[in-house]
Amino acid sequence: MKMTSIKMKKKLEERLANEEWETTFNRDKDTFRIEWRDSGNGITITLPNVIAKYESRGEAALDELEDHVQEALRVMNEDHDLEGKEKQIFPVIRAGSFPVETKDGKKLVHQEHTAETRIYYALDLGKSFQLIDEQMLEQEGWTKDRIQEVATFNVRSLPVEMKKDNVYGNDFYFLSTQDGYDASRILNEALLEELKAEIKGELAISIPHQDVIIFADVQNPEGYDILAQMAMKFFAEGTVPITSLSFLYEDKQLEPIFILAQKKPKSDRKDD
Repeated sequence: MKMTSIKMKKKLEERLANEEWETTFNRDKDTFRIEWRDSGNGITITLPNVIAKYESRGEAALDELEDHVQEALRVMNEDHDLEGKEKQIFPVIRAGSFPVETKDGKKLVHQEHTAETRIYYALDLGKSFQLIDEQMLEQEGWTKDRIQEVATFNVRSLPVEMKKDNVYGNDFYFLSTQDGYDASRILNEALLEELKAEIKGELAISIPHQDVIIFADVQNPEGYDILAQMAMKFFAEGTVPITSLSFLYEDKQLEPIFILAQKKPKSDRKDD
């Protein structure tokens, strides 16, 4: 029998039954939402997307969705005792070639991210921010682990309103708030897990410069090429470029995508 939104809703209700969570079904928008009862924090799933994956992969698709939803909700519900300037600390992504010391020799607090990128930490000053160095940590009596924990918490509080575009059957989501931390959203694990649960194909991410992040629901080979072209264009235009490479998000890991231009028709290829 054909899977319907009502049937899928019932399946998800059974899988995601938890006395601390509340689920709602929006018939008009064809969405299913799971949220914490005490805070209202949660994620919304588009049912037609889930049905498409279910019809293709069966219960395995729902197993994966269940894992992503549980992980996203777990991360959302983490809390920290923030005080002083801790609410003003955010992570910033920079290219792997970015200096790890200031011009006057101060060591910047940083963490390796991917082969192409590195994470630094900033004290937000409103219209600008200051990268945090080890001397600042010592003066405040803070540890690197504490800075990382607080910054990761704070980045999850940033808005994630995105613009969507469909190109040749692939969905692209653009976020550019110009708040200095657009690329930093790649560190919002709850957001990545939510997107992974939501999309139909593969989740690819591009952070070409500081003030933009692109999420791609890649549903055919052309999607990778389109994302590569977008990333290169944004990388060339950005005032703080990061990387022209894009990443595939799988099993909570970011793997660089090396996209080769192999678009010759099969009839033009010669056998070896």
